[in-house]
Amino acid sequence: MNSPIGFLAIAVAIIVVVVLAKTATVVPQQSAFVVEYLGKYSRTLQAGFHILVPFVERIAYRHSLKEIAVDIPEQVCITRDNVQVAVDGVLYMQVLDPHLASYGIANYGFAITQLAQTTLRSEIGKIELDRTFEARGAINANVVSELDKASAPWGVKVLRYEIKNITPPKDVLSAMEKQMRAEREKRAVVLTSEGERDAKINTAEGDKQRVIKQSEAVKQQQINEAEGQAQAILAVATATAEGLRRVATSLSAAGGIEAMQLRIGEEYVRQFGKLAQSGTTLIVPANLSDLASIVQMATSIARKNAPPAV
Repeated sequence: MNSPIGFLAIAVAIIVVVVLAKTATVVPQQSAFVVEYLGKYSRTLQAGFHILVPFVERIAYRHSLKEIAVDIPEQVCITRDNVQVAVDGVLYMQVLDPHLASYGIANYGFAITQLAQTTLRSEIGKIELDRTFEARGAINANVVSELDKASAPWGVKVLRYEIKNITPPKDVLSAMEKQMRAEREKRAVVLTSEGERDAKINTAEGDKQRVIKQSEAVKQQQINEAEGQAQAILAVATATAEGLRRVATSLSAAGGIEAMQLRIGEEYVRQFGKLAQSGTTLIVPANLSDLASIVQMATSIARKNAPPAV
């Protein structure tokens, strides 16, 4: 059992196992291995099981094809109005071509990080401090555009860039707070004055409407009173006319003239009696035959105006 042949078989088996371990490789999902043949690029291995040529091929580079988040360290940038601000961010990128990522640049992660910082300083220098907070989206888009152009030959795609913090100096922050406080107070004063103005306008408008309504009510009242008076006058005139018409009709009837004479006489005597009662001095007409003459004159007038008998 301890013969040289047995030891040789064991040695051969060990060598075979070692060779298989060196030549067989498994590439995980979302990964890519770059294989070199005698120091020269040979091929790119995708996910799965692969066998390499022993002692000739080797795995030179291993790349993850997943999206990678890279932290961009904080740096001091100078805005267009010469204010220093500290800015940091995070960069998202992905390897699209493992061959270019292996041989296009020595360390694409370091290169992209440095390029992101310089590009960010350039973009911050184009705008004023007040606009840096509201222009984050535009700054991020510009940084991604510039990095994507530079990283294309490296086989890396820059997906997006996000600014995390923009920190101005303490004295600038204090001045900004005072400015914002003044703006809020200004807006409050403006809103208060506008409210008072609107209230006065509403009050004046209400008074105007009230006066108009009152004048319209007075006008309608006068119209109603005038119409009422007109209708009353018309009613009186109509009644008077109707009375006169009936008197004329009665005069044309049998005994109408005698009744009128009697009525005139009675009225003359009554009025004469009232005249005697109202004064202390009584004046007696010189000719008492005036009663007969008055009755005779009224009778002649009535006969002239009386309608013909039917």
